[in-house]
Formats: sequence, structure tokens, C-alpha cells
Amino acid sequence: MRFLGIILAVSAVLLPGVAIAAVPTASAPSSADLIHVHVQLVAPTDLVAGQQAQAGLYFKLESGWHVYWKNAGDAGEPPKIRWTLPDGVTADAMQFPAPKRLPNGPLMDFGYEDEVLFPIALNAAATAKSGAATLHAKVDWLVCREVCIPGKTELGVERKILPAGAGFNLVDKGDAGLLQRLTTALPKPLPTSAKAVFTPTPTGFRLAVLTGQPEATAQFFPAEQSVLDNPAPQPVSTLATGIVLDLKKDSTLGATPAQIAGIVELSGGRAYDVVAIPGVVPASTASKPADATGLIKAAGLAFLGGIILNLMPCVFPVLFIKGLSLVQSSSEEKHKQRSHGFVYTAGIVVSFWVLVGALLGLRAAGATLGWGFQFQSPIFVALMAGLLFFLGLSLAGQFEIGLTLTSTGGSLANKQGYAGSFFTGVLAVIVATPCTAPFMGAAVGYALAQSPIVTFAIFTALALGLAAPYLALTLQPAWTRLLPRPGAWMEVLKQATAVPIFATVIWLAWVLAQTRGATGVAALLATFLLLAIAGWILGRWPAKRIPTFTAVLVVVLAIVACIYGVQTMAAPVSTGSTAQASADGSRWEPWSQAAVDKYRAAGRPVFVDFTASWCLSCQVNERVALRTAQVDDAFRKGNVALLKADWTSHDDAISQVLTSYGRSGVPAYALYAPGSTDAPTLLPEVLTPGIVIDALSKLPGAGSASLSGQK
Repeated sequence: MRFLGIILAVSAVLLPGVAIAAVPTASAPSSADLIHVHVQLVAPTDLVAGQQAQAGLYFKLESGWHVYWKNAGDAGEPPKIRWTLPDGVTADAMQFPAPKRLPNGPLMDFGYEDEVLFPIALNAAATAKSGAATLHAKVDWLVCREVCIPGKTELGVERKILPAGAGFNLVDKGDAGLLQRLTTALPKPLPTSAKAVFTPTPTGFRLAVLTGQPEATAQFFPAEQSVLDNPAPQPVSTLATGIVLDLKKDSTLGATPAQIAGIVELSGGRAYDVVAIPGVVPASTASKPADATGLIKAAGLAFLGGIILNLMPCVFPVLFIKGLSLVQSSSEEKHKQRSHGFVYTAGIVVSFWVLVGALLGLRAAGATLGWGFQFQSPIFVALMAGLLFFLGLSLAGQFEIGLTLTSTGGSLANKQGYAGSFFTGVLAVIVATPCTAPFMGAAVGYALAQSPIVTFAIFTALALGLAAPYLALTLQPAWTRLLPRPGAWMEVLKQATAVPIFATVIWLAWVLAQTRGATGVAALLATFLLLAIAGWILGRWPAKRIPTFTAVLVVVLAIVACIYGVQTMAAPVSTGSTAQASADGSRWEPWSQAAVDKYRAAGRPVFVDFTASWCLSCQVNERVALRTAQVDDAFRKGNVALLKADWTSHDDAISQVLTSYGRSGVPAYALYAPGSTDAPTLLPEVLTPGIVIDALSKLPGAGSASLSGQK
């Protein structure tokens, strides 16, 4: 079954230059670029006696090549590291992030592509001698694609050991970025409220992971070899309280094992270490009545949330456009108004389907994403700002969108009108995704934890809720009598509609500045200039083929310049919690699960603000509720630890904790009771000072009189 020895022997003969000769410890580099792989030793800048420091071994791999997990699967070997450390300094065992399944012909390997960091804890004893110290390591690995190539090198860094109490273990800025970005892939211990059990079957085992909530997807990686048939599919069945996997046993396995250990990866990229023991696996059919009830409830909340979404500030510009179009069509035949209503609804529904399909597809590929994920892309934000800027120019009167098309014949005019209704629905969905309306957060979180059919059903209800107000107005002709008669005032209203459009553009430019800084904004302004030139050409020579073709070329140039400027010229700006917390004041600290656990263990309540720069609802809540004097005073009196989880740029750790709360996007607000291991209290998506203060007054030991009296 194993042919690794043959591979290693052949590789050793064909590639005698792969192994790197040992060099003196003191001169070993901290990184090395070898065949198909870059290897780097990540270590703290200093070690402090009596403290533990985070280190790691980082691999950057060429496309298509991979290294292995601790259980490599059917072929392969995991990386190994052997330390030479100063007296008083020890290293814990290397930790392995959750792997991927890597098909290899008829076999299945478990490992990592692109990049991976293996965290390692370094411990400096309280008696460790102060002074210069060399951290030296010999590293061996196997990198594979169609062939496998063994490699080894020696890495070293020069550091200092500081006396106890002299400070904290710090990490170089670049290394800190690697640790922060990649250590989130480490599997977590299974929560105490969850459990894993298995029962033998004629072909293998049924493994149940009971988390207390429905789970849509799962895959299992066994910790030991020769227990499971690795290439075999792992069919899943959803339970009301978890998920069941049907696993095929390895052909060489004899007796049923006393336990099955490994990693289970659930929906949303949540990975847990599990040790399953023999037990009763619930039947998946038992959850159907509860699932039906949950589906009806979630669909109702989604529909109601969609209606309320029309009132959120994200969607106001689109409502301006639809209100204007309804006035313009008030003299049309009623069947045409109904047709526009249905086409507008179709644009919204189709856009939601495309968005959800992309979201589920990316999640199936291993990404951890949530509602509004596209606004985490600076390129998307910049292109969206350009689109709205161009639309604003048209509404302001610089040129007429579609004039060239409508001049080619009356039949195309009707098509242009329906196309306008459809794409206005598309635009409504795009600008709505940064917002989470009341009732919507729980429904969306539930939807993304279900099967694809249920997910699409709930998002369809959300889409119908968003389209309902305008659709109802077009379906009820009597209501259109309340609309004013068409006249010259409509041109003024049309131009006034550009004001909220341009206001949205300013907001998007501010969002881009959070992630791409001044250079990114400069690239966006250059894009606006090119779009303004294209608009001027269309307005100066309307319905002319050559000017229209020239304007199209300028628009294409604007798109290319925008993508190149934002992606290549503008360096990413740190948008992590640390920078945001500093801007908010010393009371707000960067979020991490370790910080939450630290404050809870110390007996302090914890309030976590899950937010993002592109989330308008988040910004409104912060200004009308969280940053008010009365709420800040309540936080101080309750000795509440304040943590900010900034989701402006993609962060797997934040995505995973939101998923565990049944939420898929921001805003979200979690209040942890002191000295408790229970799940946090989740506050509504729309906050008022009274809501926050009331939640604080219900904490154990809180002086309700002193807090509630401030409402």
C-alpha cells in the first residue's frame, strides 16, 4: 500500500542536489528558497524568561505543489523540525492546521497547497539566562505534485533572552501578519456542549457530530492511518442538532477501534478536534418536522427583513431611481406597469440567486465567507463606486443612458425600459448587501447552515421581501392615482436623484481608503476622470456611432486603470482591529478569542462589536448607540471589556465565530456574562442606547438601578 520508500529512493538518485548541506548554527538563515518551496522560521523578536512565545514554520508553495498533514493520507510524510535551543528554552510540538483533501489518482492525500504555517510554542523558563541566544532548527519535508521531492534545510535566528518581567514577547511586523492570518486555520477543541459519537456499520462507521444546531456540510480527517478508506466519499445527513457522516473503513482494519480521533470541518470552515466514542447516532429523519418549522420561520423572517431592508440607508439611492421611474410610467397602461414590477422583481431574485450561488460555491471550495463578502474586495468597492458615479452623471444630465439604443427603433425602446427595470433590481441587491436589516441576520445565518435547496428558498423569500413594496404598487393600479402627474418638474427630480447617488460614491471612496489608502483613492479619482470624459463624449455627440464607440473605449480604459491602480499600485492598509481600536480610544481593544477568554476568566463581562467600514448599519449603530455618553458610562460602571472585531477585510476567525452564532454578516453584537462558559447574548442588528443599557442591566451582579436609570 505504501510506496513512499520507492519515491524517496528514486528522488534521492535523480535529484542529488536537493538536500542542503549543514551549515554552522550561527550562520543559518531564517528562510530558504528551495525546489518548489519557500521555507521560513517565524520567531519572536525577544524571549522573556518565564513566558511563552509564539513561533512557527512557514511554507510558501509553487502552484500545484503541496506538503502534508500529520496524517498524510495514502502517501506522503509530514514536515519535521528538530530544534537546537539555548539552555532554559524548550519548544512544544509543532501544531497542524486543518488540511485539505488532495486527490492523487486512486489515492487521497491530506495536506496543504499555496501556503501554510505550523505554529510552535517556545517556552523560556524563569531561570533562563539573559543575553544573546540562537534559535536553530533542522527542517525536513516532502513536497509533491505528480512526483515527490524530499527537501531539508537548516534555519536559525539570533534573539535575546530578557529577564523575567522585562516586557512581553513581541513578533516582527511581517511575521505577526503571517501568524495572525494563518493561525486561524488551527482546529479548535470541540465545545463542551457538543459531542461526537459513532456506531459500526457493515462497511464502516456512522459518525455523528452533535453541535446543538443544524449543520449543512462536513468532512472528516482521521488522525490515524489505516482506519478509513481515505478516497471514499463521505455522505452527510443533516440533523436538527448536528450532522452525520457515513465513513468507509480501511480494508486492512480488523477490530472496531475504541475511539475515532481526527478533525471534522463543518460549514463555514469551522474545524474541530474530535474524539468520537461508541454511542447512539440519531436518525437523520427525526429532524424533518423541526426543520420544516424552522424553514417556515426563517423564510418569514427573511421576507420581513427584506421589506425593512428598503428603509435602510444602503438602498435609499435605488428607491430614488424606482420612485422616479414609477412617476414617469404613471400614464402608461396598467399591464405595462405590472410588467415593469415583475421585471424589477426578477432582477432582484436572479441577483440573489447568483450571489448565493457564488457564496455557496466559494464555501464548498474552502473559503469562509458571509453576507456582504464582496465588499471585502477593494476592486469590487472601486468598480461599484465607478458604476454609481457614471449613473450619477447621467441622472445629473450630462448624458442619457440608452439614447443610442433608443434611436435605432421604437421596438428597442421598450426593451431598454424593461432592461432598466431588471438592472435596477440588480443594483438594489448590490447596494443592499452591506446592510443587515432587523430579523434578517438570524434568517440569513440559518439559511447558510442548511442544504443548498433550503438556502435558496430562504434567500428567495428575502428577495421577494425587498421587491414587495414596489411590486405591490405596480400591481394595485388604484394606488398610482396618488402619484403626481408627469411634467417639467420630473427633470428637476431626476437631477436631484443624483445627490444620494453621489453621496453613496463618497461613502464607497471612504471605504476604499480604509483598505488601500491615499494611493487607492487617487486611482479611483483617476477612474472618475475617465468616466467623466466618456460621459462628456456621450453628451456632446449623442446617438453617434463613432463617439459612442470612443466613449466605450474610454470606459474600458477606466475599468482597467481602476483594477490596476487599486490592485497593483496601492499597497494594502492594515484594517485590523488594532488600528481601529486605537482610533476609537483606549477603551476599545482588538478582538480575539483569546482576549474574550482572558476577560471572562477574570470575571469581567465582555461586549464584542462585529463591524466593518463598508457596513452602513454598523456605522450608524456606533454613532447613535455605542459611542454615546450614557452607553459609555454604563460600560464603565459595569467594568465591561470592549472588543472590536473588524471585518472590513476578510478574516477567517471572525467569519467562523459569526457562523457559530448563527449569523453570516455584520453588524452583530455579542455580550458575554462574567465568569460563565455559556453562549453570549446577541443584541439586535439595529441598536439604541436603551437596548444596550437594558442588556447590561441583566448581567449577573449588575446594578440594574444604576444602569437602567440612564435610559
